[in-house]
Amino acid sequence: MLRTPLALILLMFTVAATGADAPKPEAVIHYRQSVYKVMLWNWVPMGEMVKGKRPFEAAEFKHRAERMAAATLYLDEAYAEGSGQGADTDALPAIWENRKDFDGKLQDMQREAQNLAQAAASGDEAKIKEQFAKTAGSCKACHDKYRAD
Repeated sequence: MLRTPLALILLMFTVAATGADAPKPEAVIHYRQSVYKVMLWNWVPMGEMVKGKRPFEAAEFKHRAERMAAATLYLDEAYAEGSGQGADTDALPAIWENRKDFDGKLQDMQREAQNLAQAAASGDEAKIKEQFAKTAGSCKACHDKYRAD
């Protein structure tokens, strides 16, 4: 009989400790913006290669596509409840109002970024350019609906 009250007390301490460790909305916003900066750091040079503004270098493209694909996975925890408010975010309230749709678009973008990394690994420039366009479209799908200009 002593085990049940002890278990409940331990559970209460665990729940209280978990709540205390939750990041503040400002920290989540900073995290989210940092992830997007990493993505942009890799996206821009790939875009320049695709558009012919710089020479296409398959090894560099592959490296940047792999980074991009990995970075998209960090976004799974970048939209915590309450992190849509503040002057320093372009995230629209529609994200939290339409969470299922947003999460679906995020997953689409993650899948397309993974596909871009796979295309880049092939070295086939035509395939890479086609997948780059698909990946860009998946990014735009979120920007159009869930990001302030």
